[in-house]
Amino acid sequence: MTPKTTPRRATIIHGYAATPEDHWFGWLAARLEARGITTAVPALPDAEAPDPDRWSAAVAARVGTPDEGSALVAHSLGCVTALRHLRSLRGPWRLGALVLVSGFVDPLPALPALDPHVRGPLDLAGIRDHVDRLTVIRSDADPFVPPGHTDRLAGLLGTSAQVVPGAGHFLASDGVTSLPEALAAIAPPRPTEG
Repeated sequence: MTPKTTPRRATIIHGYAATPEDHWFGWLAARLEARGITTAVPALPDAEAPDPDRWSAAVAARVGTPDEGSALVAHSLGCVTALRHLRSLRGPWRLGALVLVSGFVDPLPALPALDPHVRGPLDLAGIRDHVDRLTVIRSDADPFVPPGHTDRLAGLLGTSAQVVPGAGHFLASDGVTSLPEALAAIAPPRPTEG
């Protein structure tokens, strides 16, 4: 789909064992705010021992029913939670931009503790029809989410994944404290930003 306008508000959903201050979340929020896009990075409850229902409720409370002026960015386990929220929406809705980083909808061999979050199949049919700009981002060397998991998610959403070489799981410990690819997916790049 062709981008209509730059979103006016964005929500960044962190993943397992993370906080709003971790990794590249603050960097992205600051860049979006500088472009006039009001951005929130809510803290999801008990990130070290996440409960799927509590996370879903927190995302639903924060995101609500999006419109074309909304952008939603999610990382890792946050992707599953964000997609469950979008899937639960009834009535008309539209999302200006959806950015999924290291996303998955299948059990992770490296993190069986997260299996409750991917219980049962997640029907993603039709989500793509509600999203103006969809971007799925993965690394070629993710120790937690196998690249095939993110590629499968992208395929289920009718797109392909953008690969960022050597980015691991997009954690600060992987050296990833900025994510220009996510910024570019929401708002056009500026030559002076890095």
